[in-house]
Amino acid sequence: MRMKLYCLLSLMGLLSVAANPADHPFPQVTITNELIQATIYLPDINKGYYRGTRFDWSGVIPELAYAGHQYYGEWFAHHDPLGHDGIVGPVEEFNPLGFEQTQVGGKFVKIGVGSLIKPDEKPYAFHRRYTLADPGVWYVDTRRQQVSFTHVLEESDYAYVYKKVVSLPTGESKMMLTHSLENTGKKVIETRVYNHNFFVIDSEPAGPGYRIRVPGDKLHPIDARGLGDIVKLRGNEIVFLRELQRGEQAYFADLGGGRSVDYAITVQNIKTGASVKITGDRPISKMVFWSCPTTVCPEPYIDVRVEPGQTFNWTITYAYDQGKN
Repeated sequence: MRMKLYCLLSLMGLLSVAANPADHPFPQVTITNELIQATIYLPDINKGYYRGTRFDWSGVIPELAYAGHQYYGEWFAHHDPLGHDGIVGPVEEFNPLGFEQTQVGGKFVKIGVGSLIKPDEKPYAFHRRYTLADPGVWYVDTRRQQVSFTHVLEESDYAYVYKKVVSLPTGESKMMLTHSLENTGKKVIETRVYNHNFFVIDSEPAGPGYRIRVPGDKLHPIDARGLGDIVKLRGNEIVFLRELQRGEQAYFADLGGGRSVDYAITVQNIKTGASVKITGDRPISKMVFWSCPTTVCPEPYIDVRVEPGQTFNWTITYAYDQGKN
């Protein structure tokens, strides 16, 4: 099933609406490999769950169930489809292309979103909503165990074909995010992309119920907030000292101290035993961590450079484990 996703998704009878989360009438599909079942929201410029200008619109996962555990979910009180962070699951954001060089009123690019209007001389800010000048064209191919997304943007010097496949391998408690970025434009694409993750494992609030392991034997935090009060570092672990209260955050701008490290992260709910190990086939160039009272978010960045006519590939694998309660 191959569909052109502009306004057409809402007309397709093959889309389903899950009872959870919150009976939202957003375009979505469910995939399964009999071990894992995942619900995935689909890009739709009119009716999509996420229509903001920060995150890539593909692969938004509100639910992933394995062995009686849930790994994602809404972490905010009120959902705004146009908000910069009204999104769930292991979602990705690319640094903007051409923003600094663009004149006011001109266009810059966010991969997975499209081309946007630069409104003024203020620096780029991820939390601003920019006017979408060209959303490009989305294509989706849905099968029982995977969904393939393709985003095509043609009118820019930073033209591209971006593909993401969300798949559940047969017989494994794993999810794979397989990416390719083909540069079909005139300029070199040089950016960073990270996965925000937004874990809400078994509805556990951020606090001592979680353990997070990140790469490196000894962490070198930069711009730490909440260290010694909300969290502490123990070897390569982030340990919560207490639950976060409303309005509080724990944040590290980079736990690697500016060094490149292997892509290997573990997040565990120590109360229920559910855990996930995240690995990637590209090194982490910057290891950010952020948490508010309702979600924990390891944010690994990778560097991307694609010459015109070339393609850059990367894969992220999530291995889920039910552990022991």
